[in-house]
Amino acid sequence: MTVDAVTEMANNALYLIILVSLPVLLVSLIVGLIISIFQTVTSIQEQTLTFVPKIICVFLALMLFGHWMMSTMVEFTTQLWSSFSLYVHK
Repeated sequence: MTVDAVTEMANNALYLIILVSLPVLLVSLIVGLIISIFQTVTSIQEQTLTFVPKIICVFLALMLFGHWMMSTMVEFTTQLWSSFSLYVHK
């Protein structure tokens, strides 16, 4: 296994991690930002107000994007294991 092959596998894995986690992180970021703006406008300084809406929205995002996330990870894993013989030298 060459350094280039290891670098390519690590690069692809990191790209997949970013790609798969992006929808859930964006939903959490947007909901947190909206709630923070709402707290600023209404002068409500309750720290725990953001947790319940974020949890609900993240759960809904996982339900919405979960199939795509899992199929993307399974596709990557299948591709990685199917090309395993290319990485092993005798």
